[in-house]
Amino acid sequence: MAEIPTDIGNATEVDLDGILELQEVNQMARGGTLSARLSRERIAAMMNAMPLIVAHSDGRITGFLMTTTREMNADLPIVQAMFAAYQGAADAYVYGPICVEVAERGKGVAQAMFTELRRLEPGREGILFIRRDNAASLRAHARMGMREVAEFQFNGFDFAVFSYVG
Repeated sequence: MAEIPTDIGNATEVDLDGILELQEVNQMARGGTLSARLSRERIAAMMNAMPLIVAHSDGRITGFLMTTTREMNADLPIVQAMFAAYQGAADAYVYGPICVEVAERGKGVAQAMFTELRRLEPGREGILFIRRDNAASLRAHARMGMREVAEFQFNGFDFAVFSYVG
């Protein structure tokens, strides 16, 4: 695998515009695989509560990995469906979404962001969902050592629930 030409670290307020831009171009309506559009305010609140890992390359955001407390996104119906399928540990957090710019995919950026997250949240369980038709994401997360623990349906799509312990 080629060396990652990016800096990986915890996001700050100055990263918000880049995160929002990358999120927007990866929405389902634009051919992407993100299942939700999070507002600037919600992302900022998430960033203040839990690690939000970003990849920077050439002065721009090329990847992000969001995390949140179980309570913070409990109002999102898809997160409710995930926790109905699998509760996890009492202190478990929500992993995702994760997004890498198209040109940077396959270069280890997602793995590098995940490694940084595990360094920041050792010993805690992370729980995530992936649409079953997103084969690349299913493969990538299995390679990261995550295990499938449940499944659910939401808005006509099948989802797998994955878990890992940092």
